[in-house]
Amino acid sequence: MALLAMLSATAPTWSAPAPAVALPLVSPASGRCLDVKGNVDTPGTALDIWDCNDQVNQAFEFTSAGELRTMSGTRCVDTRDSQTAPGIPVIIWSCDGRSTQMWRQNSDGSVTSAQSGLCLDVNGAGTTNGTAVILWTCNGQSNQMWSKPIPPPGSGGSGPCDIYSEGGTPCVAAHSTVRALYGSYNGTLYQVRRSSDNATRDIGVLAPGGFANAAAQDSFCAGTSCVITAVYDQSGRGNDLWYQGSAQVPGSSQSSPAKATSESLTAGGTKAYSLYINPGNSYWRDGHLTGVPTGAAPEGAYMVTSGTHVNSGCCFDYGNSETTRKADAAGAMDAINFGTQCWFGGCAGSGPWVQADLEWGLYSGGSQSWNTNQRAFTSKFVTAMLKDNGTSRFALKGGNAQSGGLTTLWNGGLPSGYSPMKKQGAIVLGSGGDCCKPGGGANLSAGTFYEGAIVSGYPSDATDNAVQANVTAAGYR
Repeated sequence: MALLAMLSATAPTWSAPAPAVALPLVSPASGRCLDVKGNVDTPGTALDIWDCNDQVNQAFEFTSAGELRTMSGTRCVDTRDSQTAPGIPVIIWSCDGRSTQMWRQNSDGSVTSAQSGLCLDVNGAGTTNGTAVILWTCNGQSNQMWSKPIPPPGSGGSGPCDIYSEGGTPCVAAHSTVRALYGSYNGTLYQVRRSSDNATRDIGVLAPGGFANAAAQDSFCAGTSCVITAVYDQSGRGNDLWYQGSAQVPGSSQSSPAKATSESLTAGGTKAYSLYINPGNSYWRDGHLTGVPTGAAPEGAYMVTSGTHVNSGCCFDYGNSETTRKADAAGAMDAINFGTQCWFGGCAGSGPWVQADLEWGLYSGGSQSWNTNQRAFTSKFVTAMLKDNGTSRFALKGGNAQSGGLTTLWNGGLPSGYSPMKKQGAIVLGSGGDCCKPGGGANLSAGTFYEGAIVSGYPSDATDNAVQANVTAAGYR
């Protein structure tokens, strides 16, 4: 399970704080951070897990001496009374070089005590805030894994598409108006066009692997209005999404670009803008020749969206769609759907829900009947995931994009009549598949898009969890 590389650091001996960059350690089981309880800088304070918050009590660094330091490098992770038996609480203590203050971060993501060989463990595999961290016999479970989130802008590191690649399911399309989805990406994120003179400007990142340069948009659009005409593909395959109605999408006429300044947010501590979709906005790309899976090939996708800007119009989708832009057949689409439209009934609550638009139906599970695992996601930032193996099964997952893990909403058989899948390999964002030719519909939805990717292959659950941990560490606010 290649969740991360070891945190690199150079440091003097144990008697002085290490100068290395301190970063959070995220439990992929919950998406929460290793935390000094209550942010109390007192020897003996216990460690637990808590919502990631960028405070000093959640910043840890491995020193060259083997310590795991925190609280701005002034305290060392230790065990209660320097004991080494399974179940002993893990605490902070004054750094003094004792053997129970020596730790190793392993290639699988576990952190072991050099003295006892036991693992840092979230007690009882708990996932809630305040769950204690203890020593326990290493067992390879996710509550003993600690993944490094994305570092601050400009410091490099991994993004969601690096994680997918490590899991053997590389991104074939990667889109965001907020941040780079690869640790090394230093290109453009999206294009804006201003109304005063129809000039365009590409908006890039502040630094490689970092966040959007929103100031460039603000400067360019000052005194006039702007729209987002394209969201660029970061995968290198050229799967850029242009609004339907542009010259880059021939034959489309019933779509317009989204306003560029409808919603600003903070991510990574910096300002960014979302792609704020209203009815009549839609984006598209024919990617069947540039790596987007077709036919019964396995595929996965995720997006970060919002539970506060939704409607029941058809259809706020992101994913695989028809190259014909017609409702061709069951299985011709394989897109994440998020909204308050429930075609077949039985969706719990009033939504919005994470569903699968597989064409000829929005599915909250494997059939047109009640799915008892379905639930609404109403938080400001939502992670939505879909994956299918193309022949027999698919899975739906959702979670809060600010904290916590993923909820599996469905993991089972494809609906009747959808095996094998008949994917065509286009990409749609903000509408259904049969949009936006003259006489076409499916362009009545409202939704928000911050980031997302489509991958080749069927991602593992461990990869899904690592992507969610990366998303929650991005600091959406």
